[in-house]
Amino acid sequence: MKLYPESASAQLEFDKIKSLLHEKCRFEYAMSKANELRIHTLKEFIDRELKQSHEFKQLLQNGIYFPNDYILNLSKELRLLNIEGAVLSGEQLVAFRKLALSMESIFRWFDAERRVSYPGLAEVIAGAFYEKAILKLINDVIDDSGNVKDNASEDLLSIRMGLYRKRNELRKAFDRIIGRLNKQGYLADIEESFMSGRRVVAVFAEQKRMVKGILHGESDSRRTAFIEPEETIDLNNGIHELENAERKEVYKILRDLTKQLSSYVSLLSVYHAIVGEYDFIRAKAAFAIDVHGEYPVVSDKALVHLVKAYHPLLYLYNQRANKPTIPVDISLDDKNRVLVISGPNAGGKTVTMKTVGLLQMMVQSGLLVPVNPSSQFGIFKQLMIHIGDTQSIEFELSTYSSHLLSMKYFMENSNGKTLFFIDELGSGSDPNLGGAFAEVIMEELARKHAIGIVTTHYLNLKVMANKTAGIINGAMAFDENRLLPLYKLIVGKPGSSYTFSIAERIGLDKELIERARKLVDEEHFRLDKLLNRTEQDLQKVQEKEKDLHHLLKENERLKKEMQLVMDQERHRQQVEVLKEQNRVTEERIAYLKDMERKLRQMVIEWKKAEDKNKVVKEMAALLFKKNEQKLVSKKQKQLDSKYEEVNGDIKVGDKVKMKRNLQVGEVLELRGKKAVVKIGLLPMQIDINSLVLIKEKEGEEEKINKTAN
Repeated sequence: MKLYPESASAQLEFDKIKSLLHEKCRFEYAMSKANELRIHTLKEFIDRELKQSHEFKQLLQNGIYFPNDYILNLSKELRLLNIEGAVLSGEQLVAFRKLALSMESIFRWFDAERRVSYPGLAEVIAGAFYEKAILKLINDVIDDSGNVKDNASEDLLSIRMGLYRKRNELRKAFDRIIGRLNKQGYLADIEESFMSGRRVVAVFAEQKRMVKGILHGESDSRRTAFIEPEETIDLNNGIHELENAERKEVYKILRDLTKQLSSYVSLLSVYHAIVGEYDFIRAKAAFAIDVHGEYPVVSDKALVHLVKAYHPLLYLYNQRANKPTIPVDISLDDKNRVLVISGPNAGGKTVTMKTVGLLQMMVQSGLLVPVNPSSQFGIFKQLMIHIGDTQSIEFELSTYSSHLLSMKYFMENSNGKTLFFIDELGSGSDPNLGGAFAEVIMEELARKHAIGIVTTHYLNLKVMANKTAGIINGAMAFDENRLLPLYKLIVGKPGSSYTFSIAERIGLDKELIERARKLVDEEHFRLDKLLNRTEQDLQKVQEKEKDLHHLLKENERLKKEMQLVMDQERHRQQVEVLKEQNRVTEERIAYLKDMERKLRQMVIEWKKAEDKNKVVKEMAALLFKKNEQKLVSKKQKQLDSKYEEVNGDIKVGDKVKMKRNLQVGEVLELRGKKAVVKIGLLPMQIDINSLVLIKEKEGEEEKINKTAN
């Protein structure tokens, strides 16, 4: 994005945003990206970075671990790998191992499911691959502390085994020497030490000639002399030679390892960039959480549609001060391109304008912004701003001259992809003449399809906005009774400057106020007063709308409560029906038990009786109640004449017949293997297996009526 002037970034406080983002970064790569944050103009770049920030924000908010723990800066080491003959230290190689381990964890984290769930984050490693050989090369040579392992080479293992033996011999020899000298009373308090890498004994200076060996030095007080005993000279020499051999072998091993790693320098550079990129994305996500940032809709068109938008810096300040921040709603597109904001001083006109400009820069930089997610941001290629006193001492320009110079640039370079902001258009000159130029400037910018916001106190610009296509009015709300700005933008009407109201409220002499009124054009005064009254009436209407909205919400709450009561009553009725069904079932069970008892008795009697026919008749009378049988048969005939059984799965709304008592009902609901059937007026829960699917017979209506008669 092209900015005008160069200080536009600082004027809109985008530099402060970059500074806050820099504080969230842990890695030098990310810090550098934060300091040089780019404002993109290609939709695919903006979408990608917003998506990545949004996905990482979800990880942070849901407490999902992402493996980017290592804070590394390996720029210097990567440059060394490109230099032939360079040798990396053990610590530097450990850092590369951490980088390889981090990449291993990242590639393992992105399983098939997460690649689908977090496509933006997965795109960072797209095209890269994990190379196991890097980690193996380092692990074969370097231990966790950065030291070369004993088995890194056969020569090194042999040297270190020799060193171990020699040092053991030296330790035993020194133990004997110290024991002997201690008995003789020659040893100082510290007994022994190391001088120039060689083990020595500490003796009193006056006894130094009593100990054979090499004098390596004396203490600062000259009371203690450090002597290498004669018996240990050869051992010390041997150890010194082996230590030199060890250093040479370690250097050789590190040089060979560095050379082997240099073949992977390109891949390691990619790993370094990936880890840094994830740190930068994490910083953007953490910053978004601080400012309550959301993922808005981005369009390739030139438009601004903000819903509940906050100025991020003002939001943070008010949050620390425990004060509310008033959001702003603004919509600008090709139909309504220029918004003219009027209202009293210190009412929030400039803050509103800066909010739109700053959020636009943030979105095109890939930062989530404090707006409702339904907000829509267009993409602009130019951003022009003119805020405050731009008097130029260097070029000997007055405030108004500088103002016109900026307006000249605006008009000459604006197009359909320009977003502009002008604070106090036309100020610094005669109100009538400056106002006339301001009208021309606004008309020209609207004609070039530029989108922007203008703040003003000029009455002619307020009037012009109402009658010029593409230009609309907006006002910052003001509480005249309390003499306080409300920091709320009202689009569609101009605002009063409340000049005389403010003067009256602060207690300015009424005579002076009246004299000032007489000096003002009567029509001008009447219009400002009308704007004043209209704004206050609008505030009252909005308060009533607020009360009405509250009543509607209360009505909705009562409706939900009533629905809950009705559901509870319906549930109670169903419970009662189930209780009745259970009672009937219990009676049937009791009847069957009684029937079983009687049948057993009859069997016993049948075995004893001589007249078997009599007992059989009694059993038939017991088992087959002729009257009931006739009734069931009649009912079955009636049903058969009206309905016919059909095959198929039972669904809600189907007609069904109960197998046992032949009652007909309608299916209201299916609950697994149960069905809720409306029989008569009551719903009953019945096992699906005890139901038969039926449908009415076609053309049988007259027959059914005759049968009924």
